[in-house]
Amino acid sequence: MIKENDEHIKWMSLALNQAEKSQDMDEVPVGAIVVLNHSIIGSGYNQPVSGNDPTSHAEINAIRSATQNIENYRMPDASIYVTLEPCAMCYGAIIQARISNIFFGAFDKKTGVCGTCADLSESKCFNHKPKITGGILEDECSKILRDFFKKRRVIRYTSHH
Repeated sequence: MIKENDEHIKWMSLALNQAEKSQDMDEVPVGAIVVLNHSIIGSGYNQPVSGNDPTSHAEINAIRSATQNIENYRMPDASIYVTLEPCAMCYGAIIQARISNIFFGAFDKKTGVCGTCADLSESKCFNHKPKITGGILEDECSKILRDFFKKRRVIRYTSHH
């Protein structure tokens, strides 16, 4: 983990804004942005339920947005900021896009593959190896998820009793 600097905090705060959009849609609140040359070139948030698309994770949506904006499927000098540690599918998409840096907020104890559940960056299967930094605005990124699931449990409990 690196010392948080103002730029990382700024970008992760904007990823958190994306997470709030998915929360407003009653989706698991995860947001992502893709940054190139100190500018946002893509953004996205979780929409698998509303879109009936299991691949509609924040990272995938941000990558799709970025590649359309720059009209290129590869972004070797870009960084992705995501509020939750990427899963295997999203890590694979990041590799395919050749994104150089992954910055994430909350560690994912269930599906995170950037060191928590598994560390795909240690795999010899990939021809691209992004640098990974976790824990940026970790408390804020964890809180939005905790609050979402807490509210969901209350709703589920009260609707069944």
